[in-house]
Amino acid sequence: MIACYAAGGGLGHLTRLRAYLHTLAVDDEVVVLSDSPYAADPRVSSGWTVRPVSTGLAALAPDELVVDAFPAGLKGELTRLPSGIRVTHLARLLRWDAYRPLLPSDPPRFDRTYVLEPLDPAHEAHLRAVSDVVAPLVLDDPPSAPLDVDGWVIVHSGPDAETLELLAYARDMAAMEGADPPLTLVSPHRPDGLPDGVAHLDVYPAGPPGPGVERIVTAAGFNSVRQFAPWRDRHRMLPFPRSLDDQFARAARARARVP
Repeated sequence: MIACYAAGGGLGHLTRLRAYLHTLAVDDEVVVLSDSPYAADPRVSSGWTVRPVSTGLAALAPDELVVDAFPAGLKGELTRLPSGIRVTHLARLLRWDAYRPLLPSDPPRFDRTYVLEPLDPAHEAHLRAVSDVVAPLVLDDPPSAPLDVDGWVIVHSGPDAETLELLAYARDMAAMEGADPPLTLVSPHRPDGLPDGVAHLDVYPAGPPGPGVERIVTAAGFNSVRQFAPWRDRHRMLPFPRSLDDQFARAARARARVP
């Protein structure tokens, strides 16, 4: 059995784990430790069982533990783990100067660390010091139906204030370009204050874009930038400040890859 530690209340950890399990063709029993309200959504899960983050590993006795994003947990709550459990870490970009003070004095060691995107050099140095193997991994999402809408799509799972800011960003872009495209918000819930004329779809996953999608507007989270990379010519990002994720650096890297 594989346990996946995914502290956090949103969709990001779950989407990444879903892609990881698909990429490695994992067919073992999977238990996801998460307090996210989306963890048990059948559209999100890959048939996994959900347990609270507070569930002890002794109660699960997994053969492998996958620790997502934060090498010592969201708040530094993970220390050196029991022997006999294979430990895998999925590493994405962190604001390392902000996260480093959270590291415990006896941080977890990893049998293998998969680097999913370029990291801060000090972050990578730490992972190399606590990992037997460090290797890159390109994630591949499970197949899904195209997003069959016309015009521009805005994709965000919240909070509402950010969703509305993305909508305003899209409308400002359209006005500057002299365009008046249909706008569709793809989000788990309809935010209060959604402007008239903006359609709302609760679909997951939000992609790939169908032939009628002319523009994709998102924040600069790891999954959005990764998943929409093949359509970078029509993808626009508005990064938001995060305590531990550096969306601004990720957006700058993605923009630099387009002539």
